[in-house]
Amino acid sequence: MAKPVLTPQSQDFPRWYQEVVAKAEMAENGPARGTMIIRPWGYALWERIASELDQRIKATGHDNVSFPLFIPMEFFEREAAHIEGFSPELAVVTHGGGKELAEPLAVRPTSETVIGDAMSRWIQGYRDLPLLLNQWANVVRWELRPRLFLRTSEFLWQEGHTAHASWDDAQAETLNILHGVYHEVVRDVLAVPVLLGRKTEAEKFPGAEATYTLEGLMRDGKALQMGTSHHLGQNFARAFGITFSDEAGAQQLVYTTSWGVSARVVGGLVMAHGDDRGLRLPPRLAPQQVVVLAIKDETVEVAQRLVADLRAAGVRARTDERTNLSFGRRAVDWELKGVPVRLEVGPRDLAEGNVTLVRRDLGDKQQLSLDGVVAGLPRLLDEMQSALLDDALQRREAATFDVGSAAEVDGAGLFRVPWDALGVEGEARLAERGYTVRCLVTAEGQVPDPDDVGLIAYVARAY
Repeated sequence: MAKPVLTPQSQDFPRWYQEVVAKAEMAENGPARGTMIIRPWGYALWERIASELDQRIKATGHDNVSFPLFIPMEFFEREAAHIEGFSPELAVVTHGGGKELAEPLAVRPTSETVIGDAMSRWIQGYRDLPLLLNQWANVVRWELRPRLFLRTSEFLWQEGHTAHASWDDAQAETLNILHGVYHEVVRDVLAVPVLLGRKTEAEKFPGAEATYTLEGLMRDGKALQMGTSHHLGQNFARAFGITFSDEAGAQQLVYTTSWGVSARVVGGLVMAHGDDRGLRLPPRLAPQQVVVLAIKDETVEVAQRLVADLRAAGVRARTDERTNLSFGRRAVDWELKGVPVRLEVGPRDLAEGNVTLVRRDLGDKQQLSLDGVVAGLPRLLDEMQSALLDDALQRREAATFDVGSAAEVDGAGLFRVPWDALGVEGEARLAERGYTVRCLVTAEGQVPDPDDVGLIAYVARAY
């Protein structure tokens, strides 16, 4: 019997994850501890996610900008909660050009401060509002326990930063990004069902008035934060003097927001959908939706024509013409990478006017007419997209448990606990056991308003 390519999830989930990332050629450790080299397949996934996010961010009126990587330490010290929250993760430059710097520079962990400084110059009157900005960047947060994609000292992300004339406008922005941009991409493109809710005081972003989150459940029963949106109130406006003249001519502080999704969602994609054979990619996200394997040299030309027809039909497709390698090795390579559909073109199939179609999500094979395979693929890909989302949703529901207190939280999965029965003290006791309150929702499962009561806490071990 052939040795399994991957360690089974049930045997060692962390090892399985590391092996998938390595063998699917997604990423590897960088030369400096905690850094990551993202390989072409992993970067193609991030590019697809970034493209889907960027389209929606721009459609809601935001403009992309670029701000410096180096930020004066003095900026961080202006907002007390912000510097306190980020101090353990800061990387600080103290020397440059062979000399000690007069003022240390923080390597960007997030950009509220440097963008807030610019906003104080760019905003003068109410006509300058709202100011809607977004940045695609790398950030550095010194990580003590690095893990590829999930926790690295340097990672890629987008960070939105906006300023508004009123609390209500800032709140609407915060929730619109959560629902209309992030949830749409994570659910409809990544096919990962997520909980939307508000973070507790202990878990919110340093310096925020409120933090809202998307929480996904991975196949090992742990939660992963897939994105956050923060209502910053007037905290950063006050620290950086971001004011505007209202319609009556009076000076007012603006209300700001910030929000971000990082490349850790690539890791979430692996852990939410992957199986013991590797990745399973949702078709809407997959860099290549179909790979056509030419089994022998004499089938290469047909495979190339098939790919051309697929591309003309709007399907992302490529050929695998590496006939010098064994068919088995090539098939395993594409299974590891999670390409949704594999079409195998062999001499015997062609003699009968057929091709073999293999679905990555189910692993089943079927013979299809060569003449009809292209027309049916767009619908099949849509079916596979829905099937992956349904599968993940069913697993989450099966791993969600209603309990009455912190003492009843035990094992893997999501635990629904009345917040009134848990409270700050119960949250602290859970933290001692490795659990966190992932988010608070209403009794109906909705994102709570500030004055809502009777909230439900979702509790889990998390990445």
